[in-house]
Amino acid sequence: MRALTRRTLISLFLGCVAVPGVAPAQPAVAVPVGCPPATPAALAGFFDGALPIRLTAARVPGAAVSVAAGGATAFAKGYGMADTERAVPFDASRSLVRIASISKLFTWTAVMQQVEAGRLDLDADVNRYLTGFQVPGTYDQPVTLRHLMSHTAGFEDVITGTGARDAAGVPPLGRYLADHMPARIRPPGEVSAYSNYGAALAGHIVSAVSGEPYDQYIQRHLLDPLGMAHSTAAEPVPAALAPDLARSYDTDLTPPKVYPFTFDRMPPDGSITTTAADMAGFMNAHLHEGRFGAGRILTPQTTARMHQRSFTADPRVDGYAHGFKERTVNGHRVLLHDGGWEGFTSIMMLVPDCDLGLFLTMNSLSGGNPDLQRLVDDFFDRFAPERGAAGEQAARATVGAARPAEPRAGFYKPTRHNATSFEKFTTLLSPSRLAIDDAGAVTFRQKTWTPQGDGRYQAADGDRLVFLVGTDGRHYVATDGSAAELMSRAETLPVNLGVLLLFLLPVLGVPALPIGWLVRRIRRRPAGTTPTWRLARRLAVAAAMLGVVFLGGLIITVLTRSGEFLYGVPLSFQLLRGVPVVALTAAVAATGLTVKGWRGSGAGMAARIHQVALLTAMVALTWFLWQWNLLGW
Repeated sequence: MRALTRRTLISLFLGCVAVPGVAPAQPAVAVPVGCPPATPAALAGFFDGALPIRLTAARVPGAAVSVAAGGATAFAKGYGMADTERAVPFDASRSLVRIASISKLFTWTAVMQQVEAGRLDLDADVNRYLTGFQVPGTYDQPVTLRHLMSHTAGFEDVITGTGARDAAGVPPLGRYLADHMPARIRPPGEVSAYSNYGAALAGHIVSAVSGEPYDQYIQRHLLDPLGMAHSTAAEPVPAALAPDLARSYDTDLTPPKVYPFTFDRMPPDGSITTTAADMAGFMNAHLHEGRFGAGRILTPQTTARMHQRSFTADPRVDGYAHGFKERTVNGHRVLLHDGGWEGFTSIMMLVPDCDLGLFLTMNSLSGGNPDLQRLVDDFFDRFAPERGAAGEQAARATVGAARPAEPRAGFYKPTRHNATSFEKFTTLLSPSRLAIDDAGAVTFRQKTWTPQGDGRYQAADGDRLVFLVGTDGRHYVATDGSAAELMSRAETLPVNLGVLLLFLLPVLGVPALPIGWLVRRIRRRPAGTTPTWRLARRLAVAAAMLGVVFLGGLIITVLTRSGEFLYGVPLSFQLLRGVPVVALTAAVAATGLTVKGWRGSGAGMAARIHQVALLTAMVALTWFLWQWNLLGW
């Protein structure tokens, strides 16, 4: 999931032909003061004029949009194709899309229903509600539902094995959560680090206290009351709905590749399949005190509580509102969530002070077109224009335990990262460098953030940034979008490139060895070294070459096979991880033989130096493998 900013919201949608959707209903209540009326005609004029031409440029087959306003569905329409092979147009009322992590909003709403019923306490240790397994007591502070809802439980991130190709690959939720619990890598309640596992754990707790499986609970207590008849949390999609599934495409390939239906092994984090029109009902319920039409999902009091800020790493930046991401756009407080899964990309945004909700979805991940990113900005400029400062948040909001800190330059990794498995290696591939100039301005994530005089920094697009230090001494930067953690020197890319260079330089001399051997054979010169020395040399060369094979295989895996890890560790990678074990075994043997045969070996000075360099290179490689959890299994 990506965090959203004012000018970088999502890469959206393509379709060449706009397809009429459902007839929109007229808004039922007066338009809030200062917000232009979101009438059906105004919305149709905006999207029909702005969306098709921009979508075409991004090469996305289809999209759908719905707008909630005044307690009704003000607009719902499909654009382009839901299925290019069968020429099925996108229909806002029928075309089913996978909304991925937007499903978490349904999970969080279910949590609040159980809080309302008195079965759950947001601030109680989650272990109170778990049977069969427990969250380990890594830190003195227990993990609570409030931590799960604000993604501050402190779990590391794990992607490998979270998807399945068929229903048979999805075990019971409780068993999966017990068998795949990620490590706790920071104290809870400090900074947010997005966690799919945390959301799945919350959904499991809802099932435990209600006695209903997750998909059935969502159907009975959320989808049915809101009249979301074309929606489901079940996987696979029920037979009655399956014919309306939109297809998603990788349009970066020629011809475009169709993504297969992918099962989620942690359904509460992203299993819901729905339509744009149905999502309007969910948005309206949250905009209107938990009620839409004849259905109610929350009391007005619980709805208001859910929309209050529940966590921020620092009062000077946006945070979370009981599972909703909280952002400030044009001075309006916006509650939102986005999601991406098997090629679908979607976003849902609520603007309570304008009584306005927007849902957008597309069936391709292609994008990055600035014009499409500006589409959401243009929507806000049209229907929720600038109004000054956003309203103050409730004093009850939980502020993270991290404290304000002095600015720290260096390389930062996302707080959402892995620390204990081979997935840790991914943090090396995309660090963000933070620099501070003489005037105190901060350059970070392709933005310049200027100091505001109170320890807060602000970018041109309005995003804010602060520096924090955790209770354990780790340094962070927190923004309106996401947080990042200062990397240790040993983790930084320059240091690791230096270590790899130290390994590779002696290897460059290896080709000279067979050439020398061949020259001696041609000239019929006998070997002038002892058998022990020759074996030591061969083992050192073999170890170094195996190290090169492993690094090459690792690069190829990252570039060409990373998508396979969603379903589990590929057999080829499991075999590849055995290569360093063999290499280091050979290196240890070579070291012993080198020491044993050093005196009287008959080797020249150049050979001795190169042997020592090769063995030193293996020490460098060992450090690199240990640092990134790549040594063995």
